[in-house]
Amino acid sequence: MDNKLTLFIALTGIAVLLQAGVLLAMYITMRKTTSELLGLIGEVRTKVMPSIDQAQQIIADVRPKVDVIAENLRETSTTVKAQIERIDATVNDVMDRARLQVIRADELLTRTLDRVEYTSEVVQKTVVSPVRQISGLMQGITVGLEFLFAGRRKNGSSREERRAVPQDEMFI
Repeated sequence: MDNKLTLFIALTGIAVLLQAGVLLAMYITMRKTTSELLGLIGEVRTKVMPSIDQAQQIIADVRPKVDVIAENLRETSTTVKAQIERIDATVNDVMDRARLQVIRADELLTRTLDRVEYTSEVVQKTVVSPVRQISGLMQGITVGLEFLFAGRRKNGSSREERRAVPQDEMFI
């Protein structure tokens, strides 16, 4: 049993030494990695930090200008909106007035055409119809007189020759 205990203690010692070696290797690797990271951090601070500081300075300088531009855009859009509303109101007013003028012109034209039609009816009734009646009466009288005087003529002309004078040219 002693032998087993010695073997167990020896194995445990080897395991502890092996573990110590692994921990030492990890420590050395971590130390190396830490020193490399510190070097990179130093490099980043020397190269990147000035750029970040410049960017922050540019942002600080540009911010008021951007604020002014944004305010100007707000004012411009408000002004444009008001002008568009005014133009819309003006266009609507012009369209309403034009519509009224078209309606008035249509009514005027309708009244004028009605009056022309009424006038032509009045002229037809008061002038043309009596003139036709008088023309017909005159034609009847002319034919009657021609018939009466036809027997008294000595030259013996026929009735068709006497009607050669057109009577329709009196009045149309």
